[in-house]
Order: sequence, then C-alpha cells, then structure tokens
Amino acid sequence: MIIRFSTALLLGFVVLASCTTRQQSNDSTNTSSQTDTSAEAVRIIPAADQLSAYLPLLKGKKVGLMGNQTSIVGAEKEHLVDVLLREKVDLRFGFAPEHGFRGTVERGEKVSNDVDDKTGLPLYTLYGGNEKQDSIVQSIDVMIFDLQDVGARFYTYITSMHRVMELCVKHNKELIVLDRPNPCGDQVDGPVRKDDKFKSNVSFHKIAMVHGLTVGELAKMINGEKWLENGKQCKLTVVPVENYTHSSLYELPVIPSPSLPNHLSVRLYASLCLFEGTDISVGRGTDWPFQVVGHNDPIYGDFSYTPGEKAGMAKHVEGKGQKLYGVDLRGLDADSQQFTLKYVLDFYNKMPDKSKFFARAEFFDKLAGTDELRKQILEGKTEAEIKESWKPELTAYKQMRKKYLLYPDFE
Repeated sequence: MIIRFSTALLLGFVVLASCTTRQQSNDSTNTSSQTDTSAEAVRIIPAADQLSAYLPLLKGKKVGLMGNQTSIVGAEKEHLVDVLLREKVDLRFGFAPEHGFRGTVERGEKVSNDVDDKTGLPLYTLYGGNEKQDSIVQSIDVMIFDLQDVGARFYTYITSMHRVMELCVKHNKELIVLDRPNPCGDQVDGPVRKDDKFKSNVSFHKIAMVHGLTVGELAKMINGEKWLENGKQCKLTVVPVENYTHSSLYELPVIPSPSLPNHLSVRLYASLCLFEGTDISVGRGTDWPFQVVGHNDPIYGDFSYTPGEKAGMAKHVEGKGQKLYGVDLRGLDADSQQFTLKYVLDFYNKMPDKSKFFARAEFFDKLAGTDELRKQILEGKTEAEIKESWKPELTAYKQMRKKYLLYPDFE
C-alpha cells in the first residue's frame, strides 16, 4: 500500500496485523532485529524492503536520495543505493545527514560534499549554505528519504527530513518517504517545544521530546500543520511499514549512529541526552555510550570507567582520560525503558556545587525545547511535579498527533 499526500490531509489507516520484536541481547557493538517466535508474531517489513511498492514510482525518473548506513534492504542489509543502481534507477546523488552517508562521522562534525567510495555516487550535505543544494534538486524529478529515526526530537535526522521537504517544495519536486518503525514509538513524553526562541537543529519542530511518530507520520504532520516556509505543502508519498503498530517493540537492524550501538542505548537515549547540556559523561569514548553515566567525583556512584577514543567518538568526549564515577545501566531490560528525568535529577542533586551543573545551559534549553525545565530543576522540583506541568501541552500534542497516525496507537 502506498499513501500519497498533497494538499489534502489523510487521517490515517489501520494496519491489519501487529508485531512484537524483542531484544535478545545488549551486545555493545551491534544491533540485530530479533522477532518474537510466538505464533502471533508477524514480521515487520520496512518500506525499503517493499521494492514492488516504490520502484514503479521511480521508473523513467531522475532520482535523488537522502540516506545513510541505516538505508538498508532485506535480511542481507544491502544498502538502498546498491539496490537502486542494480535495478537501473537513474540515481543522480545522495544527501548525507549528521554522521555522514556511511555513518562514521562524529556528532556535530562537518559533513562535506564528497563521493561515495563504493559506488561513486556524488554526495552533498544539507548543512550550512551549500550552493549545490538548489541546483541538484532542480536537476531531478523525485527525492527519496530513507533514514532510521530513534523517536527523540533532538535526533537530527528529522531536521534533515524537514530540509529535504523545503527543497522539494521550492523546486516543485515529489518526496517519497520510505517509512521505518520508531524503536521508541510506544511512548509520548517530555516537554513540547512552543517558543521559536528555542528552535535549533536539536529542537526543530513543535513536538514532544519523545514524539511517538515514524518519519512518515512526522512528514504528514509537517505538511498538515503547514510548518514549511510560507505554509506551503510538499508533494508527499509515504510508503508505509507493513505489520507495525506503535505497541511494537522493534530492535534496529543497523546502528543509527556511532553513539547508539545497541537496543538499550536507543531506548535510554531520550532520558540521557539532556546530559549533553552538562559536563556529565554518558559514556562516549567507551564501549557503552548511553548506557553508563558518570562524573569525576566518587560521590556520583560506585561504578567507575575511563572514557578514551573510539570510532566516531573521539573529539567530543566528556571526561576523556579521567576516571569517572556514576551508574551502570547496562543490566537494564531495554524494552521496559521509558523516558525519565530520574538520572538527570539524581546527578544534579548529588553535585556539591549545583551552579556548575548546567555547564552549557543554552544547549540544555535547546535540547529541552524550553528553559522551563532547567528552571524547574534549579527550583528543586521533583520529577512528578515537572511532568505534571507538561500535561496541558502534551495533551494538545497527543490530539494533534492522532490526526497523522498511519499505524494503530499504543493507547
């Protein structure tokens, strides 16, 4: 089934089957999609695997692709680029998001215009004022977006999608989104960004911190809420995932970025990423990023580790070379993890000089999408009190979200 959207708004459809995938291992170097072997389980099929659904849409057309190492097809995990070229699709270029086309670039590092080593495909970045962006999008007929999101507002792949939509609108090109499951799509939580004052690459949309959408659903929302420049709408086609619901617990078959190496790190990411606005380490530079938390004082916990340099985690490593103390979360059950402020509040409450906690206060506020959360922490509010303050905006967001759902919800 293919779902097309232009200026009309489709309220959704029901997927007839459901699926549950379960974590089998917290291996720190890779992820693999493990499917429940019970009789009720049905295999989740990402859109990229459904060649017959989208290859006809590309026939005779000049095509661009926004993709990276998560853009895979089938159990063999073949890159979508290789599949498209083998199928004689006239693929002209690729856009690379944060972390690069093959997923090896460190967070926040510049992604330059380049050439894919394997295929020779020209690659371009969406970051900054790249003069090639307009000319290359003008040269094609249709754009494909295929990136694996992790369900947190500050994960920048959804910002990249927005930029692609803007370019498609500007040059009157169609965008085909090959949808993928949200590994944290079973929850909606955190503050909703309201004020454009806090708009940034890590807080681009007026959505909840844990947004509970697939990229296809978010693309519908961006169109439907007229968030593109001048309220314009993109010519949008979403190829949906088969057999997915928002109750599905899905383990990613390929790591989405160097610092999210397994299912547990993906499930903890939203709860721990706020530490990026502090000097607290979340395990970058170790084998367990986003599975351990520590700082340079034994007051923070009995567990200790020393960050160094790892592939994709070298330049921006908090506490590099220092012995850090804190908590080891590696034994947690990944599927049961829900968004929480308890780790941030625990480290704040333990810090002897609390004025030093928000070392990068402006960035913390951008991650949160508001300065209210930081002020509430400074005031000593509990997690329950803080979450209570989010309810009006979250309730309104959930109502808006329902209009754009393509899959049965978790509630």
